[in-house]
Amino acid sequence: MFRKILIANRGEIACRIIATARRLGIRTVAVHSTADARAAHVAMADEAVAIGPPAPADSYLRADHIIEAALKTGAEAIHPGYGFLSENPDFVTAVEAAGLTFIGPSAEAIRSMGLKDAAKALMERAGVPVVPGYHGADQDDAHLEGAAEAIGWPVLIKAVAGGGGKGMRAVARPADFAAALASARSEARAAFGNEAVLIEKLIERPRHLELQIFGDGTDAVHLYERDCSLQRRHQKVIEEAPAPGMTPEMRAAMGEAAVRAARAIGYRGAGTVEFIVDASDGLRPDRFWFMEMNTRLQVEHPVTEAVTGLDLVEWQLRIAAGEGLPLTQDRIPLTGHAFEARLYAEDVPAGFLPATGTLAHLEFPETVRADTGVRTGDTISPWYDPMIAKIVAHGPTRAVALNRLARAIEDTRVAGTVTNLAFLGRLARHPGFARGEVDTGLIDREIDLLAESPAPARAIEAAALLEAAAAPAGPR
Repeated sequence: MFRKILIANRGEIACRIIATARRLGIRTVAVHSTADARAAHVAMADEAVAIGPPAPADSYLRADHIIEAALKTGAEAIHPGYGFLSENPDFVTAVEAAGLTFIGPSAEAIRSMGLKDAAKALMERAGVPVVPGYHGADQDDAHLEGAAEAIGWPVLIKAVAGGGGKGMRAVARPADFAAALASARSEARAAFGNEAVLIEKLIERPRHLELQIFGDGTDAVHLYERDCSLQRRHQKVIEEAPAPGMTPEMRAAMGEAAVRAARAIGYRGAGTVEFIVDASDGLRPDRFWFMEMNTRLQVEHPVTEAVTGLDLVEWQLRIAAGEGLPLTQDRIPLTGHAFEARLYAEDVPAGFLPATGTLAHLEFPETVRADTGVRTGDTISPWYDPMIAKIVAHGPTRAVALNRLARAIEDTRVAGTVTNLAFLGRLARHPGFARGEVDTGLIDREIDLLAESPAPARAIEAAALLEAAAAPAGPR
């Protein structure tokens, strides 16, 4: 096992990795921009190295600075967290060329899953079901429109590179195709430097299910599914495990497909195989299709940890250190139900615009797990993702876990910036969601109700006033 690792990330995921490393007796090195000099992950780590100014391109995306910091501090391995350099195969190659271990998959595995069209072709060859569509190299406008006609309307235009919904357009009729294609290409070119697209059949009320997988380079297992259907603008909001309505037949079919995908590329470490599901007639083994594979740890991994009782970061470290898979498939437990809600500094009524501010007060109830990288007094800056925390609730049943999540959201106290806390509370109490009636369009259909501007709770107002009263007076 490693004696010292460097975490090439910031915020809550850096804190999360440090917590497991500390439990395993591993020393940690944090890296930070000048904006993060007093950040929580810097305070938690055993050592910290400044790697550049606030802009990510000048700090957290500087592979050379990060590798230099690892070598200077004597770290043996680098954990990338997620985002930033976590799915950059050139970074993996550079880490290994420096004589360090990359805590994640090989550069070849990352490359094979990096472009959606190539990944789908690979999955088809491996016998994994893929969404009916066109994933070819011919990008001529007329050819793509002909492919859409052959697939049948409605269709989805998707950029082959990147993610987050960029370069994605739904088209319901032929007359709208040309304009949607031009718009998708323009957005993809600006976001990823690659305007190539693929065309897929649009599943009109889909669910988004994903399988957590682990491989050791030789074999692979899955750690069950997560339902990530509650999304806005293709960004996940509340995730849960297991998926509501899941049947043994569906889980077996999806699990087999996910493991087959991992084995096809000799996968090592943590990954997620994402599927789109037509649940119009319940969850059926013949109605799920591969979307993409994320070759890293996911933001929503805590719900899998809650229902399995396993530490996925520990698994990453053990596999990267050369161990085999810690458990065989038949020994991986599944107990109860769990939810994760993502608390952001954002203005929901204004269209989920990111917000900034200094946290005058931040407090979570002790009844749930709260993964966070900020504290009272910290600043949510414009430089980075405005996530404040992930609130994770577990219970013996879905109903109990959801009730615990809703209560925890009500009992969370945050002041100093606008947040999506009230939005999350309404979503957790939504009657359709409580019944398990989820699909990726639920939030958009109910947005007027869910995004209504809340009046500040008296407890939050009081906490903010107390913090302001206790603050030292500035210069006069």
